[in-house]
Amino acid sequence: MANLPEQIFTAAARYPERVALRSPGSCLSYRQMAEAVRVLAEQLQARGVQRVGLCGDNSPAWVVADLACLLAGVVCVPVPVFFSPRQTAHLIERAGLEYLLFSGPDAGAEPLAYGVWGQCLPVTPAPARMPDRTAKITFTSGSTGAPKGVCLSAGQMAATVQALKHRLEGVVLEQHLCVLPLATLLENIAGVYLPLLLGATVTVAPLQTLGMTGSSGLELNSLVAGLNQFHPHSLILVPELAMALVAAAEQGRLETASFRFLAVGGGRVSTDLLARGRGLGLPLYEGYGLSECGSVVALNVPDQEREGTVGQPLDHVQVSVADDHRILVRGNTHLGYLGDDPGTRTEAGHWLDTGDLGALGPEGFLAVNGRAKNLIITSFGRNISPEWLESELIQAVGATQAVVFGEGDPRPSALLTVRDGRSPERLRESLATLNAGLPDYARLQAVYLRRQPLTQAEHYVTANGRPVRHKIQADLPTLLASSFPLFMNPGATSVARTQYPTPGGANMTFFERLQSETAQARAHVTGAPVIEAIREGRFAIDGYTWFLTQAYHHVKHTVPLMMACGGRLPERLEFVRKALVEYIDEEYGHHEWILNDLEACGADKESIRHGQPDTAIELMVAYLYDRIQRGNPIAFFGMVQVLEGTSIELATPLGEAIQQKLDLPNQAFSYLYSHGALDQDHFEFFRNLMNDITDPDDQRAIIEAARMVYRLYGDMLHSIPLPSCSKEPRHEAA
Repeated sequence: MANLPEQIFTAAARYPERVALRSPGSCLSYRQMAEAVRVLAEQLQARGVQRVGLCGDNSPAWVVADLACLLAGVVCVPVPVFFSPRQTAHLIERAGLEYLLFSGPDAGAEPLAYGVWGQCLPVTPAPARMPDRTAKITFTSGSTGAPKGVCLSAGQMAATVQALKHRLEGVVLEQHLCVLPLATLLENIAGVYLPLLLGATVTVAPLQTLGMTGSSGLELNSLVAGLNQFHPHSLILVPELAMALVAAAEQGRLETASFRFLAVGGGRVSTDLLARGRGLGLPLYEGYGLSECGSVVALNVPDQEREGTVGQPLDHVQVSVADDHRILVRGNTHLGYLGDDPGTRTEAGHWLDTGDLGALGPEGFLAVNGRAKNLIITSFGRNISPEWLESELIQAVGATQAVVFGEGDPRPSALLTVRDGRSPERLRESLATLNAGLPDYARLQAVYLRRQPLTQAEHYVTANGRPVRHKIQADLPTLLASSFPLFMNPGATSVARTQYPTPGGANMTFFERLQSETAQARAHVTGAPVIEAIREGRFAIDGYTWFLTQAYHHVKHTVPLMMACGGRLPERLEFVRKALVEYIDEEYGHHEWILNDLEACGADKESIRHGQPDTAIELMVAYLYDRIQRGNPIAFFGMVQVLEGTSIELATPLGEAIQQKLDLPNQAFSYLYSHGALDQDHFEFFRNLMNDITDPDDQRAIIEAARMVYRLYGDMLHSIPLPSCSKEPRHEAA
């Protein structure tokens, strides 16, 4: 079999003037691309380098550099664009890289050819052992620990491409758009090598122009605009992107006429989502693979598919399912892992244990049911695949992320990321509907809502968005403390039977009761028009300065309120007084931060300092002073519940949206950004403190105060001025 560069050069000879690589600002014909690859390969050979790291954003230069490495016989190690400097340094040292290639200018690099830049690296004293014939090292996503370097030969990658070509021979694909990072092996092989082998045009655009940020960030409007601009025939999607495109198509925002084949992989996909997409003109086909097998093992295609499966195995591999339901693969597996001892490598012809669970149907269609090591066993001895339940959750609720947990519990629970501003009560309805359709042992007993996604930077998700379960499990108390809990009735068989937790129930902590009994009041905050307006980009500088002005007028009272509360607490609550000392130390001076933010926005901070707040804020502060002086001083913590919880949920994401819309400096967001982060740390402390409040009168005072503060703070948010949305101030509580 000819190697990949030779096969692509054959296509170049057949279609010399056809566009091979296209970007927003340029394009290369097949003839030009082949010439660029040859020139750069000669430069690499002249430098005598053997191990090269390939860095940079999606661009034609990245593809040229990658193909040049293959042609020159240089080991290529793609470096993900979202890697931190520390992760990149680890990769460089582990792989013993001698040289870095960049798909654009970079500090310390020299220009080579066709937009590619290069930089020599210091010699690594003892690089990790690498198998013979290694052509590419791709670092796995590391779902269970440190990422491993999977070593692949040029022949193994070529075999995968040929198998894909054979499987897709009935589909005419002439335009492919790369929406995943090129450092992702699946996009590299199926999104670049395969289309070029077919003589198609590969469009590569900077990821941010397509709405992709980091490893898991998505700005849907930009992605839809890019798809509507380029009109690709094919895409490679992860489940979250597939779900986003289905939503955009349902809203009539996405032009679907050009699509011919949209492959979905990297995680379990709901059959209902695939069906909805098909009905909207999105030809979604689920596949399955892993880096150790060249990225693709099985794939559904038109006229050769089965619902609920990932398709039949490609013809370059054999697939078997063991008695314990583990999926085994042989025939085109990796050479080994970087740094492995030669004696530990899998010999040719041996079965590779994928670690996945599945089943083979009578016609050879493969169903994948989750990871073997991820199985949850309930206290009743029932086995639950978290991937299956997470897929159902994401589909049913329209969530960004879902992580199911609950080993040894009667029923599972889930951590759910929802970023569209829907209230907990609306989400509860969707969750209740889902629960009603699940087997009784799989019904969720609790769901913890987050507004900020779990990120790779925090080591909670992998490069392709899969949850790093051992890390999440280790940090679960902190993650739950900073989330909003919804306690379900898993025994319900219909929405009508779903019940709220019984206040003061024996299985509820006071913190859980506080969340539950203030949920309705809290919806007045999360349902404020300003939240949706910010997400839609319908927000102006006067709205932001108005909000900051109100924030100043209540934050300046935070420390005085704490001091007043501490002075009135009875001796039996001495532990609360001690906690207030810590709070005061943290909170002192934050009102000055807000004035500095206002000054960075061009406002006159001194006039604001001596001005008057909105009526809702005036009433909120006065109410708290009154409760401390005339009622139960512990009521102060009702305000803490409201403001810290709101900060965690809204501060950082809304701050980022406002900054992007208004193009303001970081100096204008010290209050929002610090409170999004600081209150994450505070909230577990607050949770534990509330759980130590045992007196029923104290608990009732905190709940009542929280309801009132939600009402008044929500009135303030409802009164924020918005462009093209003239609303009268709402002071209903007054």
